[in-house]
Amino acid sequence: MNKRGLLDLTISLLPGLKVHDKIALLEFFNREEELYAQSRRDIEEILKHELKLFWDINEIRDKAGRIDTICEMRSIKWVSWIEREYPPLLREIYDPPPVVFFRGNLPDPEKALLGMVGTRKPSPDAADQAYKIGLGMGQAGVSVVSGLAYGIDAMAHRGNLSGGVPGYAVLGSGVDEIYPSANRLLAKKILDLGGALISEYPPGVRPDKWTFPERNRIISALSRSVLIVQAPKKSGALITAAFALEHGKELWVASCGVKQGAFDNRGTCRLAQDGADVIYTEKDILERWGMEIADNEKGDVSVRMDRKNLISSIADFLKIEI
Repeated sequence: MNKRGLLDLTISLLPGLKVHDKIALLEFFNREEELYAQSRRDIEEILKHELKLFWDINEIRDKAGRIDTICEMRSIKWVSWIEREYPPLLREIYDPPPVVFFRGNLPDPEKALLGMVGTRKPSPDAADQAYKIGLGMGQAGVSVVSGLAYGIDAMAHRGNLSGGVPGYAVLGSGVDEIYPSANRLLAKKILDLGGALISEYPPGVRPDKWTFPERNRIISALSRSVLIVQAPKKSGALITAAFALEHGKELWVASCGVKQGAFDNRGTCRLAQDGADVIYTEKDILERWGMEIADNEKGDVSVRMDRKNLISSIADFLKIEI
């Protein structure tokens, strides 16, 4: 533990404060003792507004100590907004989490990530396309960041990992609470290949209906560009799309998401109608990023698909959904 001790974790747990208040306190204090010596009036002067409630700092500090102990026991790390290791793209958004918890290794800030999300109940074509694009990006050395959910998220992760690069999953729970539980093996593979499970929630926090929209802003923030593979009219993926636009990211939709058919594609169709570019293969993304695409032995520029892994992943997906 550095000289700041549990200061940052304690500040992140203070009730009744907005993100900007917590970040202001992170910047103001350097040691735990400095915070603990402050009165309510002192804190109000620092934040330049009245507090709606005050706290028992000893109680909050004890809670921070318990969380830190659990993190050590479960191989969970945490990094605060004030530290150099904090993901720089995440620091730039309007409401960055004061503390990020993670298992594994945080992404290299010098390498671009592709955000890929979509419906939990995709069409077979959409599941296939998510896998192929994830695979192709992986073979080009690009990692995917997604949400480890059923459907598009899981297929994107699986394809990307088959491409041989680390993967990154942002959870709507503590990183020790894998949801859905059926994706625990997928989470383990992400860690085994050098990626990370990432969350703003402390260990032990279970997923809730409000945690998933919040985590979507982190997926967007960590990404250079965001691809919505397939989304119905009401979809959490559209929340990620809204964050991508707010964060100034390139927002795309996959070609399967604008096809007419039995599946509800109204969310992705609307994004395309509103100006989102349509992506057909990983080649489209790599070209937009200005990356070179190596010719394969057949003379074309497509990235070869691992058919065996694709069939296996689709089978897993269908089994889970049934």
